[in-house]
Amino acid sequence: MEQQQNFEPLVESFYQVPTLELAKNLLGCILVKQTVEGTTSGIIVETEAYLGNSDRAAHGYGNRRTKRTEILYAKPGHAYVHLIHNHRLINVVSSMEGDPESVLIRAVEPFSGIDEMLMRRPVKKFQNLTSGPGKLTQAMGIHMEDYGRYMLEPPLFISEGKSPVSVKSGSRIGIDNTGEAKDYPYRFWVDGNPFVSK
Repeated sequence: MEQQQNFEPLVESFYQVPTLELAKNLLGCILVKQTVEGTTSGIIVETEAYLGNSDRAAHGYGNRRTKRTEILYAKPGHAYVHLIHNHRLINVVSSMEGDPESVLIRAVEPFSGIDEMLMRRPVKKFQNLTSGPGKLTQAMGIHMEDYGRYMLEPPLFISEGKSPVSVKSGSRIGIDNTGEAKDYPYRFWVDGNPFVSK
């Protein structure tokens, strides 16, 4: 049964917390994207924190400042959308302005606009619709044009949801060439949720 809800963007202060705290707080919140085709939304069930200057897995490691990473130095709450292997990934800029930290939204559970998601990303197994960072951006219509959006207003924002009962943490995925950073327990997920990436 499709959910119907009036979504309200989270306020600026929600994002003004340490990055690891934000990565946990985002679990259960609802990612919303409005397009001409309609509104899609998903409950955030998996995140990864990237601690900027000191984190070898982060795009801002060593204060690297490029055209691609410039938005990481903005106020928390901006969208950092980037490409990896032709997949778009969406991160939420975190920490403080000038500190290039972010939280990757790694998986969502489809909440509304599911028919639209399935048109964009036809899958045989429903669990595969949004169970990964590149899958969810495709299904929700999040594009490179969303880079730099301040996520306090439509068309791309995060809305309040319900805090999960049980959260687990572990090492991040797909960053094997980052030395000791590959083992940092900076990935957080809703325990038992079928849309957590495999």
